[in-house]
Amino acid sequence: MSFADTVVLFVLALLLFGPKKLPSIARQIGKALNEFKRASNEFKAQIESEISQLEYQERQKKDQAQEQEQKILPPAAPPSDSVPSAPFSSQPETAPTQGDRSPELNSVAVPQEVNSSGTSNTTNV
Repeated sequence: MSFADTVVLFVLALLLFGPKKLPSIARQIGKALNEFKRASNEFKAQIESEISQLEYQERQKKDQAQEQEQKILPPAAPPSDSVPSAPFSSQPETAPTQGDRSPELNSVAVPQEVNSSGTSNTTNV
């Protein structure tokens, strides 16, 4: 709307309502516009809060899903250059008694001992 259009509307309002009623009408229009602006700002704030609440809930669901995935993941494979270790048992192994030995186990190689002459002694039990 141009300046000329505004002047024409002002003159028309002055002729229709008169100089005494024009200020009160302008105040009423100003109050109505102010109320409309306040209502629209409240509406925008409410919409923005709803959107942020939905985003927050969505973020929480994603975080919970990631935590669940991390709990479900299988154990990682050991590095390729690692040496496997023997499994640990909670009870110590007991040595078999003489009667429990099988015939194959009767001749067990004992670690080699080097005597003073430099030859190794291997003893079979």
